[in-house]
Amino acid sequence: MKKIIALACVAVFLVQCSTVPITGRKRLNFVSDAEILPASFAQYQGFLKENKVSTDVAKTNQIRRVGKNISSAVDRFMRANGMKAEADSYRWEFNLIEDKTVNAWCLPGGKVVFYTGILPICANEDGIAAVMGHEVAHAFAKHGQERMSTGQLQQLGGVALALGTQNSENAKIWNMAYGLGTQVGVMLPFSRQHETEADKLGLVFMIMAGYRGEEAAEVWVRMSQRSGGGAPPEFMSTHPSNETRIQTLKAYLPEAKRLAAKYNVPVSK
Repeated sequence: MKKIIALACVAVFLVQCSTVPITGRKRLNFVSDAEILPASFAQYQGFLKENKVSTDVAKTNQIRRVGKNISSAVDRFMRANGMKAEADSYRWEFNLIEDKTVNAWCLPGGKVVFYTGILPICANEDGIAAVMGHEVAHAFAKHGQERMSTGQLQQLGGVALALGTQNSENAKIWNMAYGLGTQVGVMLPFSRQHETEADKLGLVFMIMAGYRGEEAAEVWVRMSQRSGGGAPPEFMSTHPSNETRIQTLKAYLPEAKRLAAKYNVPVSK
């Protein structure tokens, strides 16, 4: 039985392996947009009802302005590179939550939340763009779908692979992948590989949107200063260390500028 399951896993991997645009990384994804997006949109609306949406008009407008600029850059890329159907499936939305948590996240299909607690770390609009680009990149690269696919694959022996909104096991997989709780509502961290990929993609997207890419590393400098060296060692965390992210973003900046110039082209109507 174990051999059969192992062979099935290999078969699924070979059939459902696709490529992340721009980075070229191979990913496993057998969760379709048609399966995941309705659940994503419902989860997002539920989250907004259970948490305090900021009434600060100026800050909310800033988040939405940056979000629109970043998402427009992503949309341009997709439409210029044969991804029109995928671009049409996004329902971009940007909201600011009144919460001291230092966090932001983006669900599949473009549903974004910023917490007021992360704004001092962002410090300025370029900093907001750096965080926004990173979070939007998670959705663009389908990290959530990949994570859910991996979770389903791990349970291949006892769980049906088809995602159903009424399936309790699939509900568990959704919660494992996104960690959206009714009290805290904070996404569980992605893997270090996903975080690094989102850092790089986000850097490209923020530059495409007209923001200063140099600020992305500075966000993590400020994050490091805030933590005061109290973050866990990198090998104990699913996130790269602050110092690793700073070095990665600085090293990748020239390539990000090159890619942004390459892909930031008008899309013919």
